[in-house]
Amino acid sequence: MNENSNKKQNKGGRTPKTDPSIYRHVFRLTDEENAKLLSLFEASGMPNKAKFIISLLFSKEMKSVKIDKGTVDFYMRLTSFHSQFRSVGVNYNQIVKLLYKNFSEKKAAAFLYKLEKQTAEMAMLCQKIIQITEEFEAKHLKKQS
Repeated sequence: MNENSNKKQNKGGRTPKTDPSIYRHVFRLTDEENAKLLSLFEASGMPNKAKFIISLLFSKEMKSVKIDKGTVDFYMRLTSFHSQFRSVGVNYNQIVKLLYKNFSEKKAAAFLYKLEKQTAEMAMLCQKIIQITEEFEAKHLKKQS
């Protein structure tokens, strides 16, 4: 019987931590302060609110990445527009070749004149798009120092 009492019984469960967090601190926040804390917590992307607060208290480096859906959408639309613009340029070259191949000089010149007007309009549209893109970059994409 004496031998059984000297043996340590394994209680099971997980192994104890070497440096457990045993101190607890409680503080209260107003609605505004709580909303600000929660927005900072969500922006940080940390999975644990307690670790987030500890990192704020002890000034550990915290990174937050904000993804602007409007900027991403603008970029995607601009990219698709650019690809469409390139395909128009390829089609333009093919049309000019076909005009001179299939029509007489006079008819080809008449069609080419109409095509030239549309190209001038498209060039003006392209200039407006470049201007809008530059304004968007200046307002939203450039980091202010």
